[in-house]
Amino acid sequence: MADLLEIEGLWAGYGEAVVLSDIGFCVPDGQSLALLGRNGTGKTTLINSIVGLTTYKSGSIRLDGRDITRERPERRVAAGVGWSPQERNIFRSLTVEENLTAIARPGAWTVERVFGMFPRLAQRRDNLGSQLSGGEQQMLAIGRALIVNPRIVLLDEPLEGLAPIIVDELLVVLRKVIREEGMSAIVVEQKARKILGFTDRAVILDRGRIVFAGDSAALASDPERLEMHLGVTERKVTPAKPPPFN
Repeated sequence: MADLLEIEGLWAGYGEAVVLSDIGFCVPDGQSLALLGRNGTGKTTLINSIVGLTTYKSGSIRLDGRDITRERPERRVAAGVGWSPQERNIFRSLTVEENLTAIARPGAWTVERVFGMFPRLAQRRDNLGSQLSGGEQQMLAIGRALIVNPRIVLLDEPLEGLAPIIVDELLVVLRKVIREEGMSAIVVEQKARKILGFTDRAVILDRGRIVFAGDSAALASDPERLEMHLGVTERKVTPAKPPPFN
């Protein structure tokens, strides 16, 4: 399987500050990557670097064989990069439908297909972005990432701060798009176990460097590594004590 996204020896940050050091990994076409790490380890900076929003120091980023390292963000979108940022960045003064049509590019993902994936958005297609709940705004942000018909979609903390029922809805959608439909993706998430079940590979960052790269399934079954790098512990259930016999 050919590599769709190739990152090699990437050093990047903001201004003079270097956040990422010697980052390198590949995402094969049709596969997905879980990007993990504690807060402040450089996950969002890495996503922003692929989008083109950081200060480049050295290294390369290639998409489908094309060097996009120094291209402007809009050129990267045209090349096939879709992005749902942590801040969502929807147009609050536009309707849901206008948010989608304003950036849509030709391809399989249309407004109606997004509405089919997110029925809540279909019901609110004439509502302004500012009138949506946090969960609905996140759905719209993901819809906006898909409607540019990308080769690879970057999802930065898509489940952050959402009610459990909305998280469950989004996980169903992400599993369908990524696992069943084979969309190439990088998904950033604090709670590793939520996404390791439907991603192919995982990368863990610590202090701007890669400290683990391997299969998602192998990482999910390695509690010691999860604890060491992410602070994830297996929840132990203590059997309830029977009431005292009188």
